[in-house]
Amino acid sequence: MEVEDEADIEETVIESAEVDQEEEIVEIEEIDEAVDEEIADVPFAVIENVPIYPGCEKKKNNNEKKQCMSEKIQKFVQKKFNTELAGDLGLEGRQRISVQFKIDKNGNVVNVRARAPHPKLQEEAIKVVKSLPKMIPGKQRGQAVGVLYSLPILFQVEF
Repeated sequence: MEVEDEADIEETVIESAEVDQEEEIVEIEEIDEAVDEEIADVPFAVIENVPIYPGCEKKKNNNEKKQCMSEKIQKFVQKKFNTELAGDLGLEGRQRISVQFKIDKNGNVVNVRARAPHPKLQEEAIKVVKSLPKMIPGKQRGQAVGVLYSLPILFQVEF
């Protein structure tokens, strides 16, 4: 017994990719890279050119600028942060607040987020960090980019 296929089978013709002897080969001069390619935010630890905090401009290299910025931010926060708030809230001992923010490509502090043992400490941390001065933005491959910064705020509540 013979069974007939009713479906037509379409054949795929595979053409050769070989170049014909007579075909002219066109030379490509240069391919322009997309210049408007947006570089994603870069963590502070790995940024090529760190953001420059006011007063750190004269530092020679990236590591010195990084160190200077970390110290200046720490001093700024120590001076402005109301540590007495923790005592007023009945908290005692060592307090740790984790703050993350971004220094955008214009040098402004934005997207400030904080985690703290109490909402009032969280609010205080965000308020203080938002008041950081404008900086010279960080650069990656010569282009200004957003830089992500993490800041732990630690202090001891004494009675």
